[in-house]
Amino acid sequence: MDFTIILIVLAVIAFIVIAINNSIITAYNSTKRSWADVNTYERQKVNILDSLTPIVSQYISYESETLKHITALRQSIVSLDGATPDGASLEKIQAQTEQVLKGLSVTVENYPDLKANTVYLDLMKQITSQNENVGAAITIFNRNVEIFNSKIETFPTNVVNGFLAKKQRINEFKDSTAEKNIEFKPNF
Repeated sequence: MDFTIILIVLAVIAFIVIAINNSIITAYNSTKRSWADVNTYERQKVNILDSLTPIVSQYISYESETLKHITALRQSIVSLDGATPDGASLEKIQAQTEQVLKGLSVTVENYPDLKANTVYLDLMKQITSQNENVGAAITIFNRNVEIFNSKIETFPTNVVNGFLAKKQRINEFKDSTAEKNIEFKPNF
């Protein structure tokens, strides 16, 4: 009878440990998937940039700087690693996107007939939409990072993680440009 109780207690403990380990792995995989979503939305911009380049190049034979920015942005997006969260590279891509959008706005001002080009306008809307998608995906990524980090840092999941999963903390994406414009700083 005592042996049966001991076996039942051990089985319950084993089940709890397995469930905790599985929850850590699930949270980790959710974080990886949400990073892949961020990467996917960024890469979708490449298709838009590929369509935009010939249109803009017709109008900007003297505006080679904008074309260089488009090419640099495209290359940065292509080199973004979809498997490993890289906030620094993503921040660089976001800054480059803003620079391209500003350059394209100046180009439109210099070439009013470009403003009437419906393909151009559609591509600009698509880039803006993709930026909004990236922002939403970053929000989801950061939420998943918070959940994952909380799991591996709180008891008893931290103990199980230390012995079984051995997952490391993941850094959330921080937009340093946006943070510079916010005066409020919480005290934590």
